[in-house]
Amino acid sequence: MPRQIKLIWDFRGEASAKTAEHHELHLKEYIIREKLPLHITGFEIKNEMHAIAFMVVTDEFMIQIRDALKPHRGELYTE
Repeated sequence: MPRQIKLIWDFRGEASAKTAEHHELHLKEYIIREKLPLHITGFEIKNEMHAIAFMVVTDEFMIQIRDALKPHRGELYTE
């Protein structure tokens, strides 16, 4: 199985949860537009002032997506 990487966009402030939720929609749109075989996206509320949106990619697509969408950070994905 190829290595999976969780690309993460951080959002901070009172509107962070709504912003992360909305950003996930754009990540899904990008996957569809680029016809990528990726299926895992999401958003998580870390606390009232911090939320993240994320997309799980494989090594094959990591550079392309990193350069196009400029995530704030990444980590190895474990389910």
